[in-house]
Amino acid sequence: MFKAVKLLFAIAAITFLIAPLLAILPLGFTSSAFLNYPIPAYSTRWFEELVTADAWRRSIVNSLIVGSGTTVLATVLGMTASLGLRNRNILFLGAAKTLFLLPMVVPAVVLGVGMQVLFVRVGIASSYIGVIIAHTVVATPFVVVSITGALAGIDRRIELAAESLGAVPLTVFRRVTLPLAMPGVLSGAVLAFATSLDEVVLTLFVAGPNQRTLARQMFSTIRENISPAIAAAAFVFIAGTILIALLMYLVRKRYNRVLA
Repeated sequence: MFKAVKLLFAIAAITFLIAPLLAILPLGFTSSAFLNYPIPAYSTRWFEELVTADAWRRSIVNSLIVGSGTTVLATVLGMTASLGLRNRNILFLGAAKTLFLLPMVVPAVVLGVGMQVLFVRVGIASSYIGVIIAHTVVATPFVVVSITGALAGIDRRIELAAESLGAVPLTVFRRVTLPLAMPGVLSGAVLAFATSLDEVVLTLFVAGPNQRTLARQMFSTIRENISPAIAAAAFVFIAGTILIALLMYLVRKRYNRVLA
């Protein structure tokens, strides 16, 4: 009886989470100019608009540029921070961990206002660099959590054994620590990319007209005109995220098989 209740609760929770997606995604294939059911006929006209309309096409390119830059920068910073947080001899270690996770709980509006003022002063406002840095701030905590968990599962005696055999710290990291932590690194990279794709509040504050991302374009379109192109963009958005997650899963699985 208890197992049946748990199964029903799990099904209800999953349905609650994916029901909005199941409701909106089919509207990307409607031939109508409005978001309504029933769908009069199926068409790919709105996906064609994503490719042909300059605003949508540019926003997709901007999202890929900003997302790629954010992923690389957040992964490097997150890996460096996670390695530093492994040292239990650091003073105020708990406070340091909290500091790295702070962007996850600080309201995005507060971060956006602060970054806008700062970026204007340093001259990177309304630039790709500014948007990438802003997205990196909110993406790095997810990378830190992912990589910290992976590093916690590494037996330190393996690294000590490598050092006892004459390996320098850089070699230990490259040949021992990084391969063992790679599943967490890949997961953190995917989370960073997904966070960048989804971020719209910070983008509104720090991006200029030439850095309009897909999420910002969707937000602006909702305010100006509710078009089925939004559903088509959401479909591409979700499909791309799932594809990247699937590729990372396959890479992790193959990596684990090689290590085993």
